[in-house]
Amino acid sequence: MPGENTLDTLPLDTVLVGDCRDLLKTLPSNSVDLIFADPPYNLQLRNELWRPNMTHVDAVDDEWDKFVSMEEYDRFTREWLGACRDVLKDTGSLWVIGSYHNIYRVGSILQDLGYWILNDIVWTKTNPMPNFRGTRFCNAHETLLWVTKSEKQTKYTFNYKMLKAGNDDLQMRSDWHIPLCTGEERLKHNGEKAHNTQKPEALLHRIIRACTNKGDVVLDPFFGTGTTGAVAKRLGRKWLGVEREEHYARLAADRIAQVLPPLVPDELLPPPLDAPKIKVPFGMVLEQGLIQPGTELRLDRTEHVAIVQEDATVTCGNRRGSIHKVAAQCLGKPSCNGWEHWYYRDIGTGEFIVLDALREPIRKILGNSPVVPKKRVRK
Repeated sequence: MPGENTLDTLPLDTVLVGDCRDLLKTLPSNSVDLIFADPPYNLQLRNELWRPNMTHVDAVDDEWDKFVSMEEYDRFTREWLGACRDVLKDTGSLWVIGSYHNIYRVGSILQDLGYWILNDIVWTKTNPMPNFRGTRFCNAHETLLWVTKSEKQTKYTFNYKMLKAGNDDLQMRSDWHIPLCTGEERLKHNGEKAHNTQKPEALLHRIIRACTNKGDVVLDPFFGTGTTGAVAKRLGRKWLGVEREEHYARLAADRIAQVLPPLVPDELLPPPLDAPKIKVPFGMVLEQGLIQPGTELRLDRTEHVAIVQEDATVTCGNRRGSIHKVAAQCLGKPSCNGWEHWYYRDIGTGEFIVLDALREPIRKILGNSPVVPKKRVRK
């Protein structure tokens, strides 16, 4: 059958340099579990952008984002989406991200090619770039389309229960509040940002955990600086990137080489995360790297010790579930707020700190920062 034993023929954990429309045709059909695509947005910038204080805005003006016409962009989109459809497994799914400049055209072409849209996700940027001219609303979101190969496809990976467990036992919503890629996460080259449209790892972390299991193959046809590959490696997935620009491909390969493989054994369950407004679920704490899989948590002053899993659940003996459910089971209560009962050990001081303290820095990023005092117990 197509797709069988393709792991031996796929150039896994590799960045292929070239046009994805050509290189995808060299890969085995029906061989990839998940595709994440961040294609050119065709921003159609006509003039330079300036702030009110007359400083220049470093906007996306790269050659790879320039197209002569809408017809040329549509033709380009149809070609790469068609090539993706061939390599995607009949049980796989594809994600495409875009802005108002291109996502509606992409969505129409997806449907023309037979893809079936499962969801559109709104990524709300908690720290968006303002509209400096004040002539339009601030563009504070991008749209992701999650699709399967056809309406008839009934099998695809969606780790619903683990997403819910990592989202404080609430169903994951289609509005995701995640900051832009900034600070230390932003890849630099010669002191400047390496890529104009680098996506935050938290965004890919959520998608990959939601729609793959360990060992699955994740393909990114517009690899850029390798965010998809870096997150896939960290989560124990196989990855494959295609990138047209050799400069980006080199940066991506160097970046991913420094990523450590997952600490959690393969036997443990799969993925998690989000909720309305500024609510901070436990899964988001993992996405932001404030706590790592394998971390030990202690339950109040009891002898119960839990281990944090990559899917934002915790295990304590033979119990497994959200921080709330496991705490309630250990304490013999019908319900429990796990944030207030689990403690982690601070590496620097050796003190135990209440888990709820980890939500404070995220709330600050999201623009809602009630100060949560650090409650300490025994050393």
